[in-house]
Amino acid sequence: MQANVVVVGSLNMDLVTRAERLPQAGETLAGEWFGTVPGGKGANQAVAAARLGAAVAMIGCVGEDAYGAQLRQALLDEGIDCQGVDTAAGVSSGVALIVVDASSQNAIVIVAGGNGHLLPASVQRLDRLLQAADVIICQLEVPQATVAHTLARGRALGKTVILNPAPATGPLPADWFANIDYLIPNESEASALTGLPVASLQEAQAAASRLLVLGVGKVIVTLGAQGALFADGQGFAHFPATRVQPLDTTAAGDTFVGGFAAALAAGRSEREAIAFGQQAAAISVTRAGAQPSIPYLSELQGSTP
Repeated sequence: MQANVVVVGSLNMDLVTRAERLPQAGETLAGEWFGTVPGGKGANQAVAAARLGAAVAMIGCVGEDAYGAQLRQALLDEGIDCQGVDTAAGVSSGVALIVVDASSQNAIVIVAGGNGHLLPASVQRLDRLLQAADVIICQLEVPQATVAHTLARGRALGKTVILNPAPATGPLPADWFANIDYLIPNESEASALTGLPVASLQEAQAAASRLLVLGVGKVIVTLGAQGALFADGQGFAHFPATRVQPLDTTAAGDTFVGGFAAALAAGRSEREAIAFGQQAAAISVTRAGAQPSIPYLSELQGSTP
């Protein structure tokens, strides 16, 4: 299969519990539900792009354990090309420990496991996948050197390169920005990247402007219930969010990124692609879990990416 979207990133098994509220330091709470759900930002975005109409290949690394086999099979079940999913001997697969409260907010602890073994050499070995792609997506749950190589190689090949800078803990390396066509942070990530507060639309504009000055092509700041802000150096466009009753926001950002990429790969304009990603994300937050919450193309209005 020739994939038109290639995702280079993480695969995690999400260990999810629901509780009335998030625990405070040193506190033990009674949970209401527990489940294991395939996740990881890379895998979530791959699943979203596949369900929403793209041909997708995944480049990642799992551990030598039962979770690794389950994570790989979950992608295969979605029709995703997994020739680029390696297995690291002697380590666990990545896991995410997730607590979701009654208001659908979450707190997450990630253990990298096999994700930490996805090295630049692994991506170099699979360069044929990047060469065949239209869109390449990266996140920050794998080693920085691997992300840096993928961004630079995507730029050299003339591909559309998307970076979802999550989880962001500070500024990105300065030499990354020129290799990024679309930088897609949420509010907290935009704040971490710029050092600016991002709680309002006006603050998001200021953060996006700073990121553009640093050299990124275009910026989309996802703002939850406030929608999304697009900035391209020529101006700003605000895309209001669809009003829904949220149940679990865990994979909303990943669904947006995957839907946006699928629409771009299908030839849609960037503004159409943003609206398409938002429509998919709005459905995802009404459902529990990461990958289980991601909608299929047939569920979206119009049913075309």
